[in-house]
Amino acid sequence: MNATTIILIVVGIILLWLVYVFNSFIRLKYRAKEAWADIEIQLKRRYDLIPNVVETVKGYVRHERGTLEKVTEARTKAMNADGLHEKAGAENMLSNTLKTLFAVSENYPDLKANANFLDLQRELADTENKIQAARRFYNGQVLELNTKIETFPSNIIARTFNFQKAEFFETKEELEREPVKVRF
Repeated sequence: MNATTIILIVVGIILLWLVYVFNSFIRLKYRAKEAWADIEIQLKRRYDLIPNVVETVKGYVRHERGTLEKVTEARTKAMNADGLHEKAGAENMLSNTLKTLFAVSENYPDLKANANFLDLQRELADTENKIQAARRFYNGQVLELNTKIETFPSNIIARTFNFQKAEFFETKEELEREPVKVRF
């Protein structure tokens, strides 16, 4: 083997590696987008359930109008939120207002016994679990993408082709730790 052949082999290997790394960035980018789409599907499901919950609760908790209005307002803000940070904040607010609504419902035995309300409550709880699972999956994909963007030598290709880090979809830990406040 002469020097030209060795150089061509090395260049070929480097080119193959570049193609592999570039394609892996594309794959990770689209996996993160797919994971975000899964979150949006579950959020839409929750948005669609909330009006049914509010309507069911309205008949039983007439003097809890403020709580119902907060749930409706939080739902609207969450549906209209733009950007990941705004969306996360709005979703945190919506989750907290739903917790408050369900805490208030504990004081109404007739409501707690209503089969429709129990079904809706169960569906919402199931949806919340699916949202958490989708969020974990999304954040896992983002972690993988961001790690690849920052580690050597793939970070050189990331910079060359302008691959950007993705944002995590995180909930506010402070909000999750606070107990639900119920006022009468």
